[in-house]
Amino acid sequence: MLWRDKLAFLSAVVLVLIVLCALLGPTLLGDLATSQNLRGRNSPPLDLSRGWAFILGGDSLGRPMLARLIVAARSTMMVAAGAVAMALLVGATLGLIAGYLGKNVSQAIMRLADVIMSFPSLLLAVVVLYVLGPSIPNMILVLAITRIPIYLRTTRAEVLEVRERMFVQAAVVMGASHGRIILRHVLPVVAPTLVTIATLDFAFVMLAESSLSFLGIGIQPPDITWGLMVSQGRPYLTTAWWLALWPGVCIVITTLALNLLSNWMRIALDPAQRWRLEARSTTDE
Repeated sequence: MLWRDKLAFLSAVVLVLIVLCALLGPTLLGDLATSQNLRGRNSPPLDLSRGWAFILGGDSLGRPMLARLIVAARSTMMVAAGAVAMALLVGATLGLIAGYLGKNVSQAIMRLADVIMSFPSLLLAVVVLYVLGPSIPNMILVLAITRIPIYLRTTRAEVLEVRERMFVQAAVVMGASHGRIILRHVLPVVAPTLVTIATLDFAFVMLAESSLSFLGIGIQPPDITWGLMVSQGRPYLTTAWWLALWPGVCIVITTLALNLLSNWMRIALDPAQRWRLEARSTTDE
């Protein structure tokens, strides 16, 4: 089904390439991305006189943009993946408890979500990072906290509907424990929705990290992310536009690929709508 949907397949290929760059880039190009050469500062793109690494130009310290973009993918993906995974784990766990157990427990957990949502996410991130200091672990923590209510409320809403179905009631009658019912009967039904939301939320978290790095309170040198590269290239927009353009293009391409893939996953993981993709595959054959 993924092969039949060309946009979704292309998005998956792009994301795989980005993940490979994040995994292998620092090992292969780490030294090249940090080596300075003031003679090549602000080298224009498509100039191969200094080597293939300068095909996208050089930055203000003469470092090749291509190597820095590939190396920066690791920090960007690490922050986004860590924040989404933490928010998904905590939010889904609290949502399962709030949706399956009694009203008092549900109300207490939902008030916690309301407290988190009452603060603007960007303002909360600014305050926490100012107090704790900008670093990758702190960035993951603060972005995860701001995204927990999304998974919590979604999971609770799904569980409230699933727990009334016949197969769950049958498990209760047969004496299954609460833990077994949640893990074996409720969670598999809720999981596709959570995976789709996580895929879409990955793009949002990556944009949030880029915004914080652009404001100067995100990842700090010598670590580097695409958002930080955009921030470093801002003073040179009129003289060396490529310093901010290329990392911005990487952010746009990754976000677009995640959005397209999440749209495909929303249909593919839903048994009630999967027939659309299967029918399309049958027609193409």
